[in-house]
Amino acid sequence: MDFTLPPELDDYRRRVRAFVEQHILPLERDAANADEHENLREDVLEDVRARVRAAGLWALQMPRERGGQGLPVIGMAACYEEMNRSIYGPVCFNSAAPDDGNMMVLEKVSTEAQKERWLQPIVDGRVRSSFAMTEPMPGSGSDPAAMLTTATKAGDRWVIDGHKWFITGAAVAQHFILIARTSDDRRRGLTAFLFDAGQPGFEIVRRIPIMGPEEHGGHCEVRFDGMEIPDENRLMEVGDGLKLTQIRLGTARLTHCMRWTGMAKRALEETFAYVRERESFGARLGDHEGVQWMLGEAAMQVDIGRLLTMRAAARLDAGDFARKEVSMAKVVVSEALHTAVDTAIQLLGARGYSKDTKLEWMYRYARQARLVDGASEVHKMVLSRFLLEEGVDFWSWP
Repeated sequence: MDFTLPPELDDYRRRVRAFVEQHILPLERDAANADEHENLREDVLEDVRARVRAAGLWALQMPRERGGQGLPVIGMAACYEEMNRSIYGPVCFNSAAPDDGNMMVLEKVSTEAQKERWLQPIVDGRVRSSFAMTEPMPGSGSDPAAMLTTATKAGDRWVIDGHKWFITGAAVAQHFILIARTSDDRRRGLTAFLFDAGQPGFEIVRRIPIMGPEEHGGHCEVRFDGMEIPDENRLMEVGDGLKLTQIRLGTARLTHCMRWTGMAKRALEETFAYVRERESFGARLGDHEGVQWMLGEAAMQVDIGRLLTMRAAARLDAGDFARKEVSMAKVVVSEALHTAVDTAIQLLGARGYSKDTKLEWMYRYARQARLVDGASEVHKMVLSRFLLEEGVDFWSWP
């Protein structure tokens, strides 16, 4: 087994690392660069994005013919990790959720006409996008089969009625992917559609306040009241909504793990100078056995997560859905992120709890990691089903 990156991919990784160091990390030091939602201000973001394009690092996950770099998933894993050394990194490279996952699924499943109309503007950075699936109770959350939003056929159009919430990015999105119920079939009862913000019958009810810092566009509650979508804006076939969701969420979940690994490493990095220099009870903090245990445990968990992420990436590159591998990475990395940030705050003490570092930002952000794109408990259920079905072959080498 060869764990080295091919030279071309490692070159991308090094260039992303250098770009983040030179152009993005300095932005964190001036609070004036952030907006009221703790994101980069739009004018600052557009300036950095122009530099990313000039550096040939734009949209690493998209094919070259679309203006991207055409990296395989293992290349994305290495580079996304480097991007998220800064809390502002991924969005600067057009590799942040939900645009990232939306671009990848549209590239895989949409028609050529749909790609030109809906995908290319997202790749170019001219519009933002959103994925509308999650609903208030008793609607769908981790279980898409509970979907209540309906799409009813009326001639050559579909009429949408329903209620969704925690729709990431909706406040600034122009292009939306919608999942709605078109029949009562448990496996083929959902269908995917494309629509634009501002269409009659679509309303953003509110931008939901959350504990942590937000993605650009927040997390919104939305309603559909007779909104009409032409059949030409249907994605895949009628009844393929669950299939599209599975195609999208596999890689999208893993890109979360890639980015979170970078943030976890950054959190521990915040402690390095302090534990090397701070003296306590006659010794440097880093020489105390208890501190060494804390750092060693956190570093080990981060590296376990990195290895699981890269294994899942390799399976995706091989054409596998990698459901088992992605679920393992999602659970482990989300918990490793929280461990790393919590450890860093504990070691820095009051300074770590203050806003003098970005650790409190990361701590609030990290808590969502065990919830988004499937709670940890849901992924453990998935793993249990694989285990009971496969038996000892659960651990087989591919």
